Amino acid sequence: MPDLLLMLFLINLSLFLLHEMDAIRRSEWRLFIVLKDMEDSKAYKVFTFIHLPLYTIILYLLFSKYQTVTFWVLDLFLIIHAILHLFFEKHPRNEFKNTFSRTIIYPMGILAAIHLVLLFNN
Repeated sequence: MPDLLLMLFLINLSLFLLHEMDAIRRSEWRLFIVLKDMEDSKAYKVFTFIHLPLYTIILYLLFSKYQTVTFWVLDLFLIIHAILHLFFEKHPRNEFKNTFSRTIIYPMGILAAIHLVLLFNN
């Protein structure tokens, strides 16, 4: 894989990790059906802990023979993720309505689309 594609993906993965840090600060669990009715202290722990297997699986697959498939899946996820955030802009519990959060979320979708196109053409 060309260095540019890998670097683009790693920048986007880093943005995703930043977003998840921001998501904890902004209580993103309040937007999820299963977690929204939980007490904040419990929902925070569940939301945070869920990221351990998520990150482990992503990192494992990135260093496996399924790396290219992982790129495709994560790119598609990040595009859909950005679109979902756009649709949830007016949700009363959405705390991502600020420049900082938006400069993490929306570039992820754009970079994922660019990466996907470059990956497809490679």
